[in-house]
Amino acid sequence: MKTDVWTRDKLRNLPPILLGTAIYAFGLHYFIISNELMEGGVTGIALLLNYIFHLPPSLSTLLINIPLFYLGWRHLGKESMAYTIFGTLALSFFLWIMEWLIHHQWLEPFRTNKDYFLVTAYAGLTLGVGLGLVFRYGGTTGGGDIVARIVQKARGWSMGQVILWFDATVIGSSLFFIDKEKILYTFVVVFITTKVIDVIIEGAYAARAFTVISDHAEELASQITKQMDRSATLMPAIGAYSKEQKKVLYCVVARQEMKKLKDLVRSVDPRAFIIINEVQDVLGEGFKPE
Repeated sequence: MKTDVWTRDKLRNLPPILLGTAIYAFGLHYFIISNELMEGGVTGIALLLNYIFHLPPSLSTLLINIPLFYLGWRHLGKESMAYTIFGTLALSFFLWIMEWLIHHQWLEPFRTNKDYFLVTAYAGLTLGVGLGLVFRYGGTTGGGDIVARIVQKARGWSMGQVILWFDATVIGSSLFFIDKEKILYTFVVVFITTKVIDVIIEGAYAARAFTVISDHAEELASQITKQMDRSATLMPAIGAYSKEQKKVLYCVVARQEMKKLKDLVRSVDPRAFIIINEVQDVLGEGFKPE
């Protein structure tokens, strides 16, 4: 029974991920590529290949991610990679759709030579909404996310730090091929995108703390360790009314893992009492190093 609910919940998340990748692909072609701006991560590498060799981003994004799929499948597991592979394939598909529409002149990208701030504002808004939807429903678009999760698991580094360094390296290397002015505008796009993502997934903090009161706390802690590669703390407690002894589970997760943990708790114990708190800062394994 739990497996049926789990499968149904997973399938329910796919349409928003599809919508998010479609919006993201539209923003890349309509605002970013048409004005030769940049992005970070694997998408940024695909844009560079497009600007230098005219290689379609739909193809290069997929080709770059294939070896990352293999690494993620080995080190992160099949279940963890399912949404990532789906999101990456969906992104490549919608990028191809946009390329087809532009090639047949059914879509005219927004180009400008004078008001790049308008372009950066709408590009950041569009990309942020797209990625925000993908992240909110448990998906990713591959690339830097896979690398960050592997490094986090192997070294204990923060995913945010790994992604930041990866993005900075890609954008920095584009200085050899793109005007400095456009690189500066790119940083504005990245900033706006990040803020919009925070709004879409309901929070500007790096993590959330879950306090769960459940009769199945030990089973839940075991599933969190297996399925999410996160640790949890079990604390003894006594019910004020029933006087029964219980165990309270406490767990801190990254913001993009919120929905996955909520779904996991509900699948193990639909009657669990869940409290979610914003966490302003987290030091330790899996987050920021001390």
